[in-house]
Amino acid sequence: MNDSRVIPARLRARKLTGARGELLLLEENTENDWWALLRPGKRLKIGMEVEICDHRHKSTGITAIITEKNLEGHARVQFSQNIHPILEQIGEPPLPPYIRRPSGSRPADPARYQTIFAQSSGSVAAPTAGLHFTPALLNKLRRRGVILCTLTLHVGLGTFSPVKASRIQDHRMHEERYTLPAPTAVILNKARRDHRRIIAVGTTSLRVLESLARSHATFEPATGRTKIFIYPPSEFHAVDALITNFHLPQSTLLMLISAFAAPGQLHGRGTILTTYAAAIRKKYRFFSYGDAMFIQ
Repeated sequence: MNDSRVIPARLRARKLTGARGELLLLEENTENDWWALLRPGKRLKIGMEVEICDHRHKSTGITAIITEKNLEGHARVQFSQNIHPILEQIGEPPLPPYIRRPSGSRPADPARYQTIFAQSSGSVAAPTAGLHFTPALLNKLRRRGVILCTLTLHVGLGTFSPVKASRIQDHRMHEERYTLPAPTAVILNKARRDHRRIIAVGTTSLRVLESLARSHATFEPATGRTKIFIYPPSEFHAVDALITNFHLPQSTLLMLISAFAAPGQLHGRGTILTTYAAAIRKKYRFFSYGDAMFIQ
């Protein structure tokens, strides 16, 4: 299971003219120096200073200067002070844009958009397959002999970015930070020796395990970054089964599960689309708070 914790990455901002804006934190470079998405992006230009506000649009006394923009439309911002100590007070959950709230977030959002095993802060989107688990369900799994263990992959926007390239091979994944702790490596290696299945909760967990398995014969404790892009007809070396949500069209996640449905072959896409058609007929819920499936 991915134990990454979603940070309250959505910050309200105000230009010196009084016009309102928004920052979505993506990744911290160094202290006070972050990559972010800006809204409205075109009107917030390099060199411009904005004031950071709280949920009620009141000034926090913190400012941010836009220092750079890249080809992906991300902006580099320099904060006037460290925002970590007050991020929980001034930030809001980075809910996907298709989840609409009349005025900001709801009181339950910070807890509901977080897995119950979240520990390590750093994601800007929830590892959504893990949202299905409750303490009662975890206890039931333990009683049935399932060994639960965690890793960390801090989810960025790149995982969910639509594929716009005309050729799949030309799509470039954004890097995401991961950690495989030593206790988990021991459990995974023993599972392999005992011929037990390794089940990934979510595509994020699968991507970490497959990244490591492609370069090592055994699992070793590791911290690094991965931009692995899995699509048919990929083979799989680490994971035997997958719990995953129903994903957006034209996404790398849909391509990944198509590959997992038929490793080393191309017909997995048809299998998944047939499954999706059945889910639509049965009125399953899709995306972040949607239903999940078990692929084995």
